[in-house]
Order: sequence, then structure tokens, then C-alpha cells
Amino acid sequence: RKWLLLLGLVALSQCRVTKVSLKKGKSLRQNLKEHGLLEDFLKKHPYNLPLTNYMDIEYYRTISISTPAQDFSVLFNTGSSNLWVPSMYCSSPACTNHNRFNPSDSSTYEATSENVSIQYGTGSMTGILSYNTVQVGGIVDTIQIFGLSETEPGSFLYYSPFDGILGLAFPSISSSGATPVFDNMMNEGLVSQDLFSSGSFVMFGGIDSSYYSGSLNLIPLSAETYWEITMDSVTMNGETIACSGGCQAIIDTGTSLLAGPSTGISNIEFYIGASDGTVRISCSAMSSLPNIVFTINGIKFPVPPSAYIIDNSGSFSPGFEGIDIPISSGELWILGDVFIRQYYVVFDRANNQVDLAPVA
Repeated sequence: RKWLLLLGLVALSQCRVTKVSLKKGKSLRQNLKEHGLLEDFLKKHPYNLPLTNYMDIEYYRTISISTPAQDFSVLFNTGSSNLWVPSMYCSSPACTNHNRFNPSDSSTYEATSENVSIQYGTGSMTGILSYNTVQVGGIVDTIQIFGLSETEPGSFLYYSPFDGILGLAFPSISSSGATPVFDNMMNEGLVSQDLFSSGSFVMFGGIDSSYYSGSLNLIPLSAETYWEITMDSVTMNGETIACSGGCQAIIDTGTSLLAGPSTGISNIEFYIGASDGTVRISCSAMSSLPNIVFTINGIKFPVPPSAYIIDNSGSFSPGFEGIDIPISSGELWILGDVFIRQYYVVFDRANNQVDLAPVA
């Protein structure tokens, strides 16, 4: 799924389907490493909140806000619901080295008296809400509420390759009750279907069958907050190693790794011979590792070692993160990019379900 992609987009305006290709750039991990700050950053910012592991994210897209247009690169994130970008009101270092929105240069800017505050796993933002024209690919949303950051503390967002975030989760988790971008698209009839799909792109209002093989497998949502589903089990070589008796999982484009309870992640790493965050195995022996099989709604979704083992210039590391998030129904897993890049995903708001099929 992750290739160097063209910056172009395909907009089928007559049938209200827009396909937005994603841009590959340096990840936060790469930027920190190049500046000699990675080790210190990891010590100060342990991964302790869900849905926000941006360390290895390299893919984002430019959108336009305002008339005349002001361009911003944003992360398309199914693990949050707000759209926000840096603003001229912000003097945090993370704002000064990114594109900043200037209200005085916009003829369509409409201020509000509302504030917005969002906490991410390793960073946060506070700011104000306003309305403006937002263009995403070929879709022009003329009255979209969005956040203008006034503070972006810490180094997390300073080294992020994107300016802001475009959340694609449900309104129920939107900070300050701001209407998410895709909800506005649906409400204004800007998309032909109330769904969006993801491959090496995000397609609003449509599905491209050329990007997946076989049939789409329909999986109902267990909650309309994040894109949350019920998972049956996690197995390797037919042996259940986690999620025994069922658990909850979130499909999140804003998380790069596979994240789950520390016990389950430890079981996986033990099974594949991982130690101290690395895998002591040669490249030629990679194929001997087993698939990790996530069974969801009775359907098996395997993830091969080529996906869950990350090659860092000859040093192999497992693409997992142990987190323990207490929920009433037991374990919570986050199926990030390690999982998603194996499957074409349809995020279906009309039927409150996700559809999965192997990528073609």
C-alpha cells in the first residue's frame, strides 16, 4: 500500500466521488532521528494514549482552506474527528515551522467565540473554532467548521511532516461538538454515497473495486465513536495467543503500528523470537515466521511477516506497541497501518460498518 504516490487526484464531480491520492514524506521518526533527538523523545513521550502513534506515518495530503485558497498538508485520521491547522495566532515552535492560516487573507473567514482543545498521545493543541470554505480534492465544502491552533506545546508536532489533522471518526468524539468534515459532506449532499474508502488514497463517496481482490467482508460497528468493531481472536499457527473469547478493536489510519494489550503483544513477540524490540532473524529467514491472524466476524484476516516486521536498514523490529486501555468489555486493540495496508477498507457511515477485502 505504501508506495511513492503522485500528488494528483481524480475528481468525478458529476457523480460526487472524489479520489484523493496521498503523499509520502519523511516520518516523524525519521525527522527526529536525523536531528539526533529520537532517543530523548521516546524517553520523554512514552506511548500511553490510543489512536495517535504518528511516529512512522509518512502519508498525508494537501487540502485548501479559505478564499483565496491557503494550502495545508493534513493527516487523514480515522482515529479523531476534528479538522484543525496551525494559525497566525500561534507562536509555539510547532506552528512557526509549518504553514499557518491567516484570517486577514481570507474573504470567507467567519470567526466564532468557541474554543477547541485536543489531546493526542504525544502532543496536544488548543485554539479557536471558525468557519470557512474547505476544498478536499474535488469536493468544495463552503461552510466547514475547523480549528485554528493557538498553542501546540512540545516537540511532537514540531517534527511532524504534516501541518494539521483531518479527523474522519464520528461526531460523538469531536472536540467542542464541531461537525466533522465528512459529516458536512454527507449533510450537504457532496458525496454520492455516505462512505469513504482507503487504499493508497482516500476516496470520498465511492469504492474502487480495482484495488481489492475477492469480495468485501461486511463487519458491523460495535460503537459509533471511533471505527470500533468486535474481534473474535488473535492466532498464530492456529494457536490463540490473544483476544481469547473476543475483544474490541479500532481500525485507525492515524496509528502506524499494531497496538494491543501488553500481555497479548508480549505473546506475539515471544512467538516470533523478538527481544528488546528487535527480531534476531535474517532477511532470508523472514518467510519462516507465521502470519498473525485476526479473526473478525468469523472471517480470518492474516497479516504476514513482511507487514509486521519492519526493516530499519538491516535491523528488524516488530511493528507492535503494547498499550493497556481499560474498557468495560475487556481488551482493546488498535489495527493501524500494519494491518490496514494489507486490506482495502470501506468506512460505511450509511450502514455503520466497515468492509474489508485483501488489496489487489
